[in-house]
Amino acid sequence: MPAKTNKKTSVITSINTLLISPTQVVQGEGSLSESGQAIARLGNRPLVVGGNHTLDLISSYLNPIFKQFKLTGGFESYAPDCSETSLKKLAQATQDHQADLIIGVGGGKALDTAKLLAYQQQLPIVTIPTSGATCAAWTALSNIYSNQGAFQYDVPLSRCPDLVILDYNLIKTAPKQTLVAGIGDAIAKWYEASVSSGNSTATLTIAAVQQARVLRDILLQKSATALDNIGGEDWREVVNATVLLAGVIGGLGGANCRTVAAHAVHNGLTHIPAAHDALHGEKVAYGILVQLRLEEIIQGNQLAASSRQQLLKFYEEIGLPRSLEDLGLSQVTLEELRHAAVVTCDPKSDIHRLPFKVSPEQLLSAMVSTLVEK
Repeated sequence: MPAKTNKKTSVITSINTLLISPTQVVQGEGSLSESGQAIARLGNRPLVVGGNHTLDLISSYLNPIFKQFKLTGGFESYAPDCSETSLKKLAQATQDHQADLIIGVGGGKALDTAKLLAYQQQLPIVTIPTSGATCAAWTALSNIYSNQGAFQYDVPLSRCPDLVILDYNLIKTAPKQTLVAGIGDAIAKWYEASVSSGNSTATLTIAAVQQARVLRDILLQKSATALDNIGGEDWREVVNATVLLAGVIGGLGGANCRTVAAHAVHNGLTHIPAAHDALHGEKVAYGILVQLRLEEIIQGNQLAASSRQQLLKFYEEIGLPRSLEDLGLSQVTLEELRHAAVVTCDPKSDIHRLPFKVSPEQLLSAMVSTLVEK
């Protein structure tokens, strides 16, 4: 945001708005069943938004709360995707239900849809993640996709959610691979924030970058044992890291500490139909390797090369993709990859937060290079 001049004092000041955190976070085993009063304070006619499977799962949790607190609940799927089409349909459902509260339940796309719907309808929003796959439950941002799942653009929101409910009992029902993907999504915060903002002198940006380093260390140290003991202490700490701490970093640091090349590569890959089976965090994890490869090739950064080797070993240990083949893209054509590279290098892309210029040709080279040491 451009600086403003105070005419009386001739002092140049700048105004920066940070949306750091949700109003309230409730976490713990069984926390959803204990959150009825907090939900009821926000509205009487909640509309619950999620995927079809998640809505079936969550109804047994929410219906008793609605009955106890005399709330009139409705349930709507966000299918086919977090898209303009779905948002238009959900806006009508909001009006038909006369909703005064939106509750988003599920993974990143479900929560992004619910947050954006609440923003557009000017309603309070509760987010209930059902896995540790992303920090979407925390953030004041939504990503929009096509009906076919290709990334289109992101929408900054006016605030973080009013209430986040992180129920470990609910998270434990998710497939283990969703948490693996969440680890990939969260650990990207360090590799992206450090390169885009590591030299900043702004106090809160420094704090965000250092928190990203702490987040990386937690994940490197605890992920393997967490995945071997679902529900244990390390597992809870890793879930807290992927859902909550990752959101804190984006809140403190703003856009510069949120996404750079790793997430930009993810966005480009969503334009390859064969990549849609891979989870968000899996594509982001691969994007980190591509970013480090770019730093190595373009800048001659040997520290990036060492970091890439460290991550390759870590990825192998916990099951994150280390190559296009691991993402299920061994049969993808060069033209499809080239298109993904062009999308990634769009002038508005976050890849341009890197401290050097990247062309689609350079990116394509990094994407197809051998990332796994045989």
